[in-house]
Amino acid sequence: MRSLRSGILARRSWVCIQCRRISSTPLFNYGRLPPREREAIIPSRPARTRFAPSPTGYLHLGSLRTALFNYLLAKRTGGQFLLRLEDTDQKRTIPDAEKRLYKDLDWAGLNWDEGPVVGGPYGPYRQSERTHIYRKHADYLIHEGHAYRCFCSAERLHTHANYRNEAGLPPGYDRKCAGLSRGESEERAAKGESHVVRLKVDRYPDYEDIVYGTIKQDRPSRKSRNLESFQDAYDPIGRVYDDPILVKSDGHPTYHMANVVDDHLMRITHVVRGTEWMSSTPLHVALYGAFGWKPPRFAHVPLLVDQNGQKLSKRNADIDLSHFRDQGVFPATLLNFAVLLGWSHYQKSDLFSLVQLEKCFTLKFTKGDTKVAFEKLWYLQKGHAQRFVVGNEPEFQGMIVAVLELLKSTKTTKKLSPILQGRPISQYIAHLLKADSSAYTTAFEFFTRNLSFFTPRLDRPKYKPASTPTSTSSPRPMRIPISCLHTAAAAITLVPGEHWDAEILKANIASYDGASAIEAPLEGRNMHPPDGAETETDPARARRAADKEFKKQLYHYLRWALSAGAPGPSIPETMGILGRDVTLLRLDEARKLTQEAGARSPVAERLVRDKQREKAEANKSNRNPSAAGEKKDTSWMGSLAPRK
Repeated sequence: MRSLRSGILARRSWVCIQCRRISSTPLFNYGRLPPREREAIIPSRPARTRFAPSPTGYLHLGSLRTALFNYLLAKRTGGQFLLRLEDTDQKRTIPDAEKRLYKDLDWAGLNWDEGPVVGGPYGPYRQSERTHIYRKHADYLIHEGHAYRCFCSAERLHTHANYRNEAGLPPGYDRKCAGLSRGESEERAAKGESHVVRLKVDRYPDYEDIVYGTIKQDRPSRKSRNLESFQDAYDPIGRVYDDPILVKSDGHPTYHMANVVDDHLMRITHVVRGTEWMSSTPLHVALYGAFGWKPPRFAHVPLLVDQNGQKLSKRNADIDLSHFRDQGVFPATLLNFAVLLGWSHYQKSDLFSLVQLEKCFTLKFTKGDTKVAFEKLWYLQKGHAQRFVVGNEPEFQGMIVAVLELLKSTKTTKKLSPILQGRPISQYIAHLLKADSSAYTTAFEFFTRNLSFFTPRLDRPKYKPASTPTSTSSPRPMRIPISCLHTAAAAITLVPGEHWDAEILKANIASYDGASAIEAPLEGRNMHPPDGAETETDPARARRAADKEFKKQLYHYLRWALSAGAPGPSIPETMGILGRDVTLLRLDEARKLTQEAGARSPVAERLVRDKQREKAEANKSNRNPSAAGEKKDTSWMGSLAPRK
């Protein structure tokens, strides 16, 4: 455990590093932080954020996380969340990607305030419809001397790049066209000569990152400056520059140009994106500077990697949003899972609804790559399933419908009338979900796990008693005759139909005296209390141990009898869901199946041998008159008869 800064927590200031459990609420008092640090965690003004995907692929886990972070920042500060389609790469655009994007975001519950479909004051929100805006701003940069038209052919650029590569020199452009006069440049462009527009950059500026602080660009050392002077003097091509292209030869803007212009015109205040974009941020900041605009605040979040440290590919079907949706993952679960991939919080639990996240989200992100462990996804899925069931949320009805659809697909609904006993099938499934929601992952897994509740007749394996390890204080394990389990099962079910309830059945099992059914006499068992235990008589302690062992065997037998040994709800809940008639029917079937096995069990064989011995001794007494005080007749023995 570690101590937080004094005054951050409302009461005690301790938080566990492993589970992040802390002791008080409100969990985080941001008002006590210094102004600059508080501003870094929660902006003081409403934030305008955006999610700007490209329709060259489908929404995946990483892009969903980016959208979620921006959405939550806007909602946390009372701002606006925008959706913008960066569809300038027409060659790689997938025809149905835009439609799928709307469907996926709607499924996840991330509704945008401005963008396609809903509109807004700063549209249009497709970059393909904003080409004239980018050309206008490119012309402005050319006019101000911050950009220039480059008419170099592809062949010249290729030859230039090959020469520098073979010479071991860094890549770059020699600014051959930067020296063209404005008149010549405009004339050649007006004639339709193919060209691109380049930004003139001598050095990229430093910038502030919310996560990583000040990001400084490399300054040329004296040695490198001398090398550049040498190259200027002896390199036949001369010095090169990193002048990025802003407008392509087809007239469409590059991502960098459109991104900066759109963010400024749409008044974006914060940009949250992955660390893979950090290398492009200096270019964006330089472009903001060329326009004379104030850049937004940047926050670069960790890269998502697999367990081997490899970057998750957006073309991997396993992280496509449709993959999770088709599996039956709840939207709340996937959002909860995504937000924890690189976000740090001080809450007591990792389980969040979207509404809760909107209230507690901050810009407190972690550094370094984040490994994606999908085991966490299914842990959260169980937690949200319980939340939906307990709170009777709308998702609970969706869970019922999903299980019902699977049941109908098996065509066994008509065979369930003996089990349902007049109850609606949806009510029956709801009762089962309430009893076993802690194990719910997907509708299919839940249906498979609880198949015994949807099967009129059980196919039970051969009954085997629960394993009983021999205690060091007990020379032999306790053995419970199967007949005792039959008797106990009959006794605890002596409940009329109108009082058949899981709580009553649970109380019946708890109150049943299982100690008297143990084979060995309790007083003869050598059971001593451990050191430090309360002083009590050995028989009382042994009786409790015997009762505990009996209940263990009884629960094991009942689970085998009622659900063929499959895991599921507790035994009282199972009996309550099945109903009195089905429970008694299955217990009767189990009793018949175990009678023969019980007769062959060691305990039963011993009981039979004891009775046979008693009967033999009784018969012997009847044949032996002396045993009854009568005169013994030995005449039949002749000379071998003992003398009187």
